[in-house]
Amino acid sequence: MRRPETWTWLSALLGGSGVLHLVRPRTYEWLVPPEIGAARPWVLGTGVAELATAALLARAATRGWGGRCAAVLLVGFVPAHLHTFRVVPRTPRWMTVSAVRLVLQVPLVRSALRVARDR
Repeated sequence: MRRPETWTWLSALLGGSGVLHLVRPRTYEWLVPPEIGAARPWVLGTGVAELATAALLARAATRGWGGRCAAVLLVGFVPAHLHTFRVVPRTPRWMTVSAVRLVLQVPLVRSALRVARDR
């Protein structure tokens, strides 16, 4: 069986996350650091940005831009991932979940940059 191309799963990941941001924004509001303002506009805005990026990735003519946008978007999520260390219960389980989410940004950003380069 052929392995899916990077842009395929990256587009699906961002598209699915974008839909969830718009349909269930409360799920994500706690991730927004209070220093950057009200959570709801950030959650909805990132949901729209994820959907737009997924659409760019899905189309061959815009895939390079989609990869660049995905990388920027994923790097932009790092403050939210760091914020979780301040707000999650200090249990091994939650600290591990927070650490894994943060560490996963590295391969995701690398994948996005690969898509941009290989377009």
